[in-house]
Amino acid sequence: MTGDMPEAGDAPTIGDNPEPERTSHRGGFGDYGGDAGGQFIERTFRERIVLVGVALAPRTLDEADAGLDELALLVDTAGADEAGRLVQRRDRIDPSTYVGRGKLEEILSVCEAVDADTVVFDNDLSPAQQGTLEKVLGRSALDRTAVILDIFAQNASSTEGKAQVELAQLRYRLPRLRGKGGGLSQQGGGIGTRGPGETQLEVDRRRLVRRVHTLETRLEQISRHRATQRKGRGRSRVTKLSLVGYTNAGKSTLLNRLSDAGVVAEDRLFATLDATTRRVELPGGEAVLMTDTVGFIRRLPHQLVEAFKGTLEVVVESDLLVHVVDASASDPGGQVVAVREVLAEIDAADVPEMMVLNKTDAVDADTLAELTRRYPDAIHASAGTGWNVEEVLAGIAERLRAETQLVELAMPFARGDVLASIHREGEVVSESTDDEGYVVWARLDPPGLALLDRWIRTDEEAPVPEVPSS
Repeated sequence: MTGDMPEAGDAPTIGDNPEPERTSHRGGFGDYGGDAGGQFIERTFRERIVLVGVALAPRTLDEADAGLDELALLVDTAGADEAGRLVQRRDRIDPSTYVGRGKLEEILSVCEAVDADTVVFDNDLSPAQQGTLEKVLGRSALDRTAVILDIFAQNASSTEGKAQVELAQLRYRLPRLRGKGGGLSQQGGGIGTRGPGETQLEVDRRRLVRRVHTLETRLEQISRHRATQRKGRGRSRVTKLSLVGYTNAGKSTLLNRLSDAGVVAEDRLFATLDATTRRVELPGGEAVLMTDTVGFIRRLPHQLVEAFKGTLEVVVESDLLVHVVDASASDPGGQVVAVREVLAEIDAADVPEMMVLNKTDAVDADTLAELTRRYPDAIHASAGTGWNVEEVLAGIAERLRAETQLVELAMPFARGDVLASIHREGEVVSESTDDEGYVVWARLDPPGLALLDRWIRTDEEAPVPEVPSS
């Protein structure tokens, strides 16, 4: 915890009586979406943030403090500074304030000591808890979800990305709307104002619901357009790969190394939100489509997973997932678990996976040995320097070949269309002619085998050509 703590006798007292509402501090969250302009953290200046973590059994205090380390990175990415932090162990949450009245006094003391603008909890808060906390603390009270939504709002650049983030934000804001007082209500006395009328809160809620429906319709149209594009790519039988991994693991940097994609790659969280697909040539000569996807994080907000499901469909439909892991992270194993949890949530847990331990040049020998023991099949590389990226391509080619079957096909000279289909459907290993026509050895996946079944030779005496090394 940073900052000088006030003396115990100077701590404000919060009794059993309701706390009088305090004058709001200068944080940017506003009335949970009233006129905050789509942001949760004020960006006209660097807000001072107090971080709060609660360790609920079986979580330990050390684990809660490690969670605050990541939350501090999120807050910094959102454009604010950590001014202090507190960690608490509880058996169960307090339904009113989450932390309980005693801890709330301590939080208020720290906020006043360091002149904090906002308090951010590393836990999900209910709308009622947020309202109570703001009333008592006199400051914006946010949770981890709000910070992540704020970062996504800053980084979204495409029309689809902006719509997805706005939809997630509105779904988060709707249950948190608060009334702004009777002055803005249509209820009152006088001609034209008598009767039940309509409160400003109801107007705001109806406006937000209408906007949610508009965004859902727009994203559904984009999703249909994407589905049409995927059908076109599916007819071409080009193999599809997706780069997945924790945020800031180096997925965009790796795609740039492999394809000169020109994707924005920065050393910060969630630098890339929009999916980018590029054509990549493998060592054996076959081409694949590789897609860079949005990075994942522990406890990724459900609103974001729902909003980005259209974009993440490319992951579900991939032939292979290239799981990029930051080997230099403080807890790479925990990041791997977090990524696989999100993959399971979007129904992509059964897609074949190849792991790449990235940034291994920044890891000491003992750590690297432990990671090698834990993930023996992973490929070590450094996308930033380009070290061993050729091995990544070779590994991808080997994994894809493992899913195929090497077969011999024969067709008459008049069936050049079949020869073209073989080149389109699989990887041609050798091609020759005999007295009857073309003879081709090729690697085909199950759909290709089914399509070209009538041309496959079953002569077991035919010599198998030597497969070129990748």
